[in-house]
Amino acid sequence: MNATQAIAALSALAQEHRLAAFRLLVEAGRDGLPAGQIAERLAIPNSSLSFHLTQLSEAGLVQQRRDGRSLVYSANFAAMNGLTAFLTENCCGGESCAGDAAIGPVTGEEETAA
Repeated sequence: MNATQAIAALSALAQEHRLAAFRLLVEAGRDGLPAGQIAERLAIPNSSLSFHLTQLSEAGLVQQRRDGRSLVYSANFAAMNGLTAFLTENCCGGESCAGDAAIGPVTGEEETAA
């Protein structure tokens, strides 16, 4: 993955419904979910969901296939792993970052020293 592809993927994920849809598809695994089930689970109108899935698809994060009359969407795990690898390529100057995972979520608030 290059910087242009990473920017497109991150831009596609930088919206509440698209992020929720992508996370749902990741959870669903390789089999994916029909568009109607995604819309129902996320309580998003079909027309809006179609727009969001198109954005994710254009960024390469989602794949679509036809199963009878249904469109089934699934996460593109290769693209997801490529994005993660791109973001962490030079992580921690080559040292293990395992201890940093225990710090917790980023809140945007800086801690003050005592």
